[in-house]
Amino acid sequence: MAFTPDTSIAVILVNWNGFDFTKACLDSLRKVDFPDFKLILIDNASQNQEGLRLKRAYPEIELIENSENLGFSGGNNVGIRFALHQGFSHLMLLNNDTIVEPDFLGEMMRKFLQSPGLGVVQPLIIFQHDPKIIWSAGGKWMPSLYRAITLGDREPLADFRCKKENLDWATGCCMLISREAILATGLLNEQYFAYFEDVEWSLRFRKAGFGIALAEKAVIYHEAGASSKKNHSEGTLSPKVFYFHVRNQLLLIRGIHQCSTSRGKTFGGLIYHLCRFTLWLGYFLIRGRFQKMKAVAKGIRDGLTLPIQPAPIWP
Repeated sequence: MAFTPDTSIAVILVNWNGFDFTKACLDSLRKVDFPDFKLILIDNASQNQEGLRLKRAYPEIELIENSENLGFSGGNNVGIRFALHQGFSHLMLLNNDTIVEPDFLGEMMRKFLQSPGLGVVQPLIIFQHDPKIIWSAGGKWMPSLYRAITLGDREPLADFRCKKENLDWATGCCMLISREAILATGLLNEQYFAYFEDVEWSLRFRKAGFGIALAEKAVIYHEAGASSKKNHSEGTLSPKVFYFHVRNQLLLIRGIHQCSTSRGKTFGGLIYHLCRFTLWLGYFLIRGRFQKMKAVAKGIRDGLTLPIQPAPIWP
């Protein structure tokens, strides 16, 4: 299937102290065979002038350096605004800790052209350290529990059969979005900073009438949480990861509750997640991981009390 001349893609990567991961990702993107795409690198105030070093190594990229770490949501929004201003027809969010197949972009764009009602397309994402195991084949939303489920999670690739191309949500690890969908729906909600912003965004896309689909023939490989996996006194994951996970899950429930016509349905989801987080508190207490316990408690407090902020729109 030929691509139309007016199809152009901006691929947005956010780097935050991840030079080696970003470099490997850019190396793989140099091999992509799609005829027209632009790489936009957003550096979130990394140390050691990582943005400038990457620009010197990859002069073809558009480098935008933030003066502070704006997180996943804020950093990507900087790139999204730039790409919209430049007039790109489609925008891709791509984690910097990924490696892509040369044909992944073409396969994702083919999915768009086959289904005009789509607003978002996700590839099949495989663990980089174990390329026989799936990391994500898209997402399903359980409205009864307000729970986001990852399809294909840790399923052997050999056993995978695409049972449902239409998705409830796409992961921010890699999502290709049409310009029209973003203009109609708005940008990422920057209040989330990191975690669940992709679920919240996807639910807004669907509410605005845009479909979300899996391009099962498009394949990328993911390191999975490279920016969060560092050695800490209480394990590998930082307490901030648990804080944002808890807080943003509750912000998501409250945000849906505010816009829902049947608000009583959110009660079950709220109780379900509060029970989960209470178990986390007990687990961290028993294990003596007090920083993580405090992070979960703070996440519960902030998730239940912070005012809900709307997502920005463009321009």
